[in-house]
Amino acid sequence: QVQLVESGGGLVQSGGSLRLSCAASGRTFSTFAMAWFRQAPGKERDFVAAITWSTLATYYADSVKGRFTISLDNAGNTVFLQMNGLKPEDTAVYYCATDFGTAKTIATRTVEPGYWGQGTQVTVSS
Repeated sequence: QVQLVESGGGLVQSGGSLRLSCAASGRTFSTFAMAWFRQAPGKERDFVAAITWSTLATYYADSVKGRFTISLDNAGNTVFLQMNGLKPEDTAVYYCATDFGTAKTIATRTVEPGYWGQGTQVTVSS
């Protein structure tokens, strides 16, 4: 079965950077899209970024555009989220997710991913 394992979270000061990784296994992902979501305490889980496996097309939430970059290592079945210029409001548990579709279908919530990782905590201090 599909398994997603995130890593790379931690504590960083405002303005700092972190890179999250998500190792995917269990099937061929060429027809899937990979995405990152985040959930802050007391809030709903929000879309952050997505990438289509086959075309590398990307989508970003407006709140992270220009600061975050999603990328794929096809050979290693790993998706990354490079986060620069971090702000306290970026503090959340970050989840990797995947399902059949494209970055656009996940970004617009046309497709709700059926596979999720366990999450990794990102804390940005002011």
